[in-house]
Amino acid sequence: MAATTATAASLACAHFLSQNKVYGFPAKTSVQVSQIIDGRKMRSATLFSAASTDKAITTAQSVSSTACDRVRRHTISVFVGDESGIINRIAGVFARRGYNIESLAVGLNEDKAMFTIVVLGTDKVLQQVVEQLNKLVNVIKVEDLSKEPHVERELMLIKLNADPTTRSEIMWLVDIFRAKVVDTSDHTLTIEVTGDPGKMVALTANLEKFGIKEVARTGKIALRREKMGETAPFWRFSAASYPHLVNQSSHEAVAEKTKQALTGGNGTASSGGDVYPVEPYNDFKPVLDAHWGVVYDEDSDGLRSHTLSILVANVPGVLNLITGAISRRGYNIQSLAVGPAEKEGLSRITTVIPGTDENIDKLVRQLQKLIDLHEVQNITHMPFAERELMLIKVAAHTSARRDVLDIAQVFRAKAIDVSDHTITLEVTGDIRKMAALQTQLEVYGICEVARTGRVALVRESGVDSTYLRGYSLPL
Repeated sequence: MAATTATAASLACAHFLSQNKVYGFPAKTSVQVSQIIDGRKMRSATLFSAASTDKAITTAQSVSSTACDRVRRHTISVFVGDESGIINRIAGVFARRGYNIESLAVGLNEDKAMFTIVVLGTDKVLQQVVEQLNKLVNVIKVEDLSKEPHVERELMLIKLNADPTTRSEIMWLVDIFRAKVVDTSDHTLTIEVTGDPGKMVALTANLEKFGIKEVARTGKIALRREKMGETAPFWRFSAASYPHLVNQSSHEAVAEKTKQALTGGNGTASSGGDVYPVEPYNDFKPVLDAHWGVVYDEDSDGLRSHTLSILVANVPGVLNLITGAISRRGYNIQSLAVGPAEKEGLSRITTVIPGTDENIDKLVRQLQKLIDLHEVQNITHMPFAERELMLIKVAAHTSARRDVLDIAQVFRAKAIDVSDHTITLEVTGDIRKMAALQTQLEVYGICEVARTGRVALVRESGVDSTYLRGYSLPL
């Protein structure tokens, strides 16, 4: 092999010398010829290496660009410190830039609100949305929960045809998906189901053959899964809550201690990972108040809560159109839930607005004039089934974990995440049930709360369950 290489080199030198002699170039020694040939080889190798590097960089850039341009669903959690008109401002950010909100769940309060928004787009689109939301006044925190381990849930009410021949098969599917029947009539069933969005799609696909009449969905809500150990965000919160459980302290004492733990004890907000107190508040409460803004019964002025069911086209900007029409007329939104409807390309908005019957009738007539709105119905005076969904993270040391689980069992709540110092519960029901459970758990320390708005469907059975509460039935 070595002899062959030497022969090839000598032939190359001879050829180079003969070419120089033919064209009249100055004669060169064999050593100079060898240096020229080696230099050409090095330049060829350098050019080949550069070409390979450029190709590798181009390939890497294309792969990175493909990964960034991939469209997927993002779950955005937005915590704001102001409720008045904030829904319209948040929806306006998406509408002005052509982003379509796939689902929206809002937990409202007098001085703060928690939004859980699902938007479809690339990572670049998401970054733009987060930057624009952070520019809004009184927006405290914006997070993309899709990048972290989290629990997500959604609530759906679905009304479908059910005659005696198909009822048994429907009940079989209800048991498989761990759903509940909330209303029944001679020809229909209304089912409540809670779970992740994949479960909703699977159940809907299995029930389509029976004929789906109406669907009301809350939209997705999510909470981060709590980490283990002292580096977890709510470790200090839990540690501050539990010395008082032994002495059976009052709610006020526990609230004061947890407030000091959240603010670092000096009245300024801590930056050690706690979720809510990112800027100081004088009378800050770390959870949403379940009782706020609810008008149960009609008062002397005729004011009461009204439930509106609105069917709209699923196009960018339609939510901003609806909320803008409500806010411009001075109405206050108590509850809002947006999710896909029973037909492709339609969404159902369920909202609760306080007012007199006359004022709400005027509002309904104004909403009916809007484009992209297919139907609006005030179901307040009809018998309807209403449900809300709440995820609540409770500080639960091992000494009190059994008590928290016993309370959850009474309210038919489910534990969906457990760490060494917290328990995350999932509960569905009306707002009275949510308020009662939250009140019972406040003494243990509530870390986080994520709530949906109310969803409701008219009861085909005609039974109004509100008149049955508080009255004993005859035996």
